[in-house]
Amino acid sequence: MMRYEINLLGRQFLISASSVTLSEMKYLMLENIRSAHNVGAIFRTADGAGVAKIFLIGYTPTPIDRFGRVQPEIKKTSLGASQEIKWEHNSDGATVLDKLKKEGFVIVAVEQSEQSVPLTGFVFPEKVVYIVGNEIEGVSSHSLKIADTVVEIPMLGTKESLNVSVATGIVLYHGLV
Repeated sequence: MMRYEINLLGRQFLISASSVTLSEMKYLMLENIRSAHNVGAIFRTADGAGVAKIFLIGYTPTPIDRFGRVQPEIKKTSLGASQEIKWEHNSDGATVLDKLKKEGFVIVAVEQSEQSVPLTGFVFPEKVVYIVGNEIEGVSSHSLKIADTVVEIPMLGTKESLNVSVATGIVLYHGLV
């Protein structure tokens, strides 16, 4: 664990984390997210957490549509982060995950399942791809099979899950704060 001093808007922050200098090794995969607002919020949070690239899979809305037009909801909710973070659209997430595994990335699905481990005990790897899934169905069963690890956020109330953008933020900042 290394210590980093960061100056933001004239304020000094001291961060202890191994991922700060390795942000080029932190990727995110959004699998069949329905809401452009969720996508925009995730771009904004991912930028703050140092994500280098986002893979938009299936019918997940993209910052620029297939006709070259800016997606206004993503632009608005991302506050420009969708123009800062590299992104790539692919209809098939398995192809992307197989390629990233060959490059040495650890695939981590964020989902509630029988094999999931609590996020509180999870130590994030240096080269990681986090997969978050559809707002209703979650991460696909195929992606869960490919994942090296499945993590879940403990739920203490009556609801069983969080909004996908909120859950993504919690996972991305795990270990940073």
